[in-house]
Amino acid sequence: LSAYLCFLMSALSVTAGAHRLWSHRSYKAKLPLRIFLAVANSMAFQNDIYEWSRDHRVHHKYSETDADPHNALRGFFFSHIGWLLMRKHRDVIEKGSKLDLTDLMDDPVVRFQRKYYKISVLLMCFVFPAWVPWYLWGESLWNAYFLASMLRYALSLNVIWLINSVAHMYGNRPYDKNINPRENSFATLAAIGEGYHNYHHTFPFDYSASELGLKFNPTTWFIDFMAWVGLVTDRKRASTEMVQARKEKTGDGSG
Repeated sequence: LSAYLCFLMSALSVTAGAHRLWSHRSYKAKLPLRIFLAVANSMAFQNDIYEWSRDHRVHHKYSETDADPHNALRGFFFSHIGWLLMRKHRDVIEKGSKLDLTDLMDDPVVRFQRKYYKISVLLMCFVFPAWVPWYLWGESLWNAYFLASMLRYALSLNVIWLINSVAHMYGNRPYDKNINPRENSFATLAAIGEGYHNYHHTFPFDYSASELGLKFNPTTWFIDFMAWVGLVTDRKRASTEMVQARKEKTGDGSG
């Protein structure tokens, strides 16, 4: 249970934090929530918020080209993990350097996390998840480290990578058949609501990253709950009319 809670924190820090908040600015979060998401993001250990958001913006702007950091046209392995095992394509670096990222560095939470990222990763990704079960209920440090720290970390990495690979290769395209991202139920279940990827690339500004709020989307539920307690404002949504018009114009008819 402890390991799973750490997994949820890690996942939400990416899906609700680095992705929907900082990369897409699809809603506004007050300082306490931004601090929580930044701390949890260090537990996720998938590059700091600034670098993650920069790469993701390049991915959207130049999707499925050489400037896309995890270009799915280069195959499943490359888009899932291979892109992290080699130097970035020169187009990724060149195009990424031209993006305006001042909004990220204007956020003191992003600046602080980036400055102290290495020590925060050591503490939050590896020490804290193992220390809690060892200290609070006497779990062996060996079990706590390899389950709550290492296994949890490996799983959280792979479920997020599914969006780069599986959700760009397998599934239907009810909103835009002319782009590669797909609607993939497996990726949605694994990555707590991020697998509605054809919708997301069609309407990247939408905080829900999916058409119907009642679909399985724990990340959206989390953001909605934070709005209910007053920590989230200005949630952006694509209107029903806009979505329907896009389906009729460019969808594959499966929606």
